[in-house]
Amino acid sequence: MFGDRSPIYRQIADRIKADVASGALGPDEQVMSTNQYASFYGINPATAQKAFQTLVDEGVLYKRRGLGMYVSPGAREALIAEKRTRYFDAVLGPALDEAMAIGISADELRSFFDARTKRQDQ
Repeated sequence: MFGDRSPIYRQIADRIKADVASGALGPDEQVMSTNQYASFYGINPATAQKAFQTLVDEGVLYKRRGLGMYVSPGAREALIAEKRTRYFDAVLGPALDEAMAIGISADELRSFFDARTKRQDQ
């Protein structure tokens, strides 16, 4: 699970966010405790706590005193909206800029898009 160079707490937070965004973790669903997470993955409990606190700060999780951490209602929708914005900014925006720079018209782009989505619908 901890394969890239980013801090382990960030990788944990990103994994939980991915599970929330995919629907694997639903609204008001309890997540493992920091101690359970630390034990399961063999990491320092402080690292797990930092990941969970990051998610609380971002509004993905909330705490129920004495009960644990839960997925915030609306977290999935917020994460998807954030991912969509990043996708448009990082992928489609530059692709459209490049298309316009090499003379691809809006009509050509629409035709390409329609043909591509029609293939995927079949």
